[in-house]
Amino acid sequence: MNDTLALLLAGIAGGALGAFFFGGLWWTIRKSLVSAKPALWVFGSLLLRMGVTMTGFYFVSDGDWQRLLSCLVGFVMARQLVKRQVRWPEVGQTRPSCPSQEARHAP
Repeated sequence: MNDTLALLLAGIAGGALGAFFFGGLWWTIRKSLVSAKPALWVFGSLLLRMGVTMTGFYFVSDGDWQRLLSCLVGFVMARQLVKRQVRWPEVGQTRPSCPSQEARHAP
């Protein structure tokens, strides 16, 4: 197979792995915020996402460092795309509220 084509396919595969990993992370965080057992969601998702991603990297690279690097570049690019897609709402819209414990004076 042509080296350039192999590197391009490895980058696309890395992008797909990154979309799966970071999209799954975003989904897990949203799900764990309303779950009765958030630790179970986070830990189970971590195991699944890491297992799929590491297996994907292993098979895509096939022992070639250049394909591994190309896959990693695609993975990082997918991170940037997912990060851009799942931003917080703009100013004026509500964000998830966290109770704030501010002290009005020193103890």
